Amino acid sequence: MLQHTMEDTSSGVEDPPVNDDGLTEAEEFDSLAGILADGVVGAAGGLVGTAMMTVVFLIAQSLGAFNLEDFAILTELVGLTGYVPEVLFGFFIFLGGGMFPWPLLFASLKAYLPGQSDPVSGVFFGAAMWTGFVLAFYTGQSGLMLVLYAVLTLVAHIVYGIGLGAVFNYFSTRPDSIV
Repeated sequence: MLQHTMEDTSSGVEDPPVNDDGLTEAEEFDSLAGILADGVVGAAGGLVGTAMMTVVFLIAQSLGAFNLEDFAILTELVGLTGYVPEVLFGFFIFLGGGMFPWPLLFASLKAYLPGQSDPVSGVFFGAAMWTGFVLAFYTGQSGLMLVLYAVLTLVAHIVYGIGLGAVFNYFSTRPDSIV
């Protein structure tokens, strides 16, 4: 009685998963469509985060700790003072920053940030961003207004990070998402 044994000819390395289009996860991630999809997710997260942040800024303005007219500083930095509505244009520059470069940086760094989920990592990201904002937009507040300015702008940045992270988390858990 001969007994045949089958030899294991596998290399011990699994083939990468392939999607419906025949692309591996790495190929899909590096595709132009994948990069554009990530950009759209980041912009959406930035829009949500900036909208949430603006609500906190409005609360801070109602308490006298922050003035939305301070966004005119951004218009002055790009040299358009007197040519465009300063506050509105400055806010659009701020919104653009919240929708494009900051979400891209968050996407790049979120694996290295503390937190087990994207919204929690967003809290740390927002707090880190706040350190620059609190100095750049400081306009001479003192006493209680300085404390309110510092606390409310920190809360605004934490809320931004939560909103940004929540959108990233939502799209990363979708079955068709490549984020």
